[in-house]
Amino acid sequence: MIFDCAVIGGGPAGLNASLVLGRSRRSTVLFDEDKPRNSVTNESHGFMTRDGINPAELRRIGRNELTSYPDVKIEKQRVRNVMKEKQMFTIETDTGKIFRARKVVLATGLKEKLPAINNVKQFYGTSLFSCPFCDGWELRDLPLVVIAEHSRALHMAKLVYNWTSNLVICTNGSQDLPMNEMEILKEKGMDIYEQKISSLNGENGYLKQITFEDGCSVAREGGFIVPEMEQASQIGVELGCELTDQGAIKTDDFGRTNVEGVYACGDTSLIAPSQLIIAAAEGSKAAIGVNAAMVEEAFKKTKHEKGEKYE
Repeated sequence: MIFDCAVIGGGPAGLNASLVLGRSRRSTVLFDEDKPRNSVTNESHGFMTRDGINPAELRRIGRNELTSYPDVKIEKQRVRNVMKEKQMFTIETDTGKIFRARKVVLATGLKEKLPAINNVKQFYGTSLFSCPFCDGWELRDLPLVVIAEHSRALHMAKLVYNWTSNLVICTNGSQDLPMNEMEILKEKGMDIYEQKISSLNGENGYLKQITFEDGCSVAREGGFIVPEMEQASQIGVELGCELTDQGAIKTDDFGRTNVEGVYACGDTSLIAPSQLIIAAAEGSKAAIGVNAAMVEEAFKKTKHEKGEKYE
């Protein structure tokens, strides 16, 4: 069987793309290995009617809704490789199964590289997060920390200051923070710790104290990390998709990449802001882009078969 579209990635972007494609009567195969980046968190926020929902439950609801559409098939497999030959794509999974599709939507998302700090994963997703819009409300007015090893410290500090003015900045040994930016932060009452962090201390994932290699420490009850982000899959790059300066797959407003027939959506093409509702909307737009292309192709084919001219 040749599918109209293969959607790779089963997060909000991939699920919503598959939903719109199914409602458009497009035969669609959704590949989902069920290893989402937000699996460390217990709640997702900022999604109307679903504020506070467990991320796994949101995905379960999304997958269940797709069962109403017979044209959509879900494959719980990881895609190993995608090859393009003329106007057709061949998709190979880790189990060796082969699928063919006319279009491909990449919704593979990102993966985070957290700072090399002892036991940081113990707190990440419970009291340390990466998105203030997702988790800032729950940490409002608490003594917080921004951990950033590069130049985005100022940007994150400005955002987090909206939820609390009791804020310190930790660069974990990095000296990249410019003097003028340090002055801006200090004017707002923020202490800056450039020492390397030796450990994070607390219980059950809730931060209580940060200890530095020089022996000093500071009490904090949570905060935000600025991780390095990179593509969770190299399929887009291997297909020849262009990237933005931030490492996202470059697309137009409807998810089209520079490779004909390849679309991208969600965190894969955005990097930031990283929110479920934005990713889902991007999935919808990519699916509309796919459907629009297939509609035009069908009408061009009809004209060609009749011997008529077309543009």
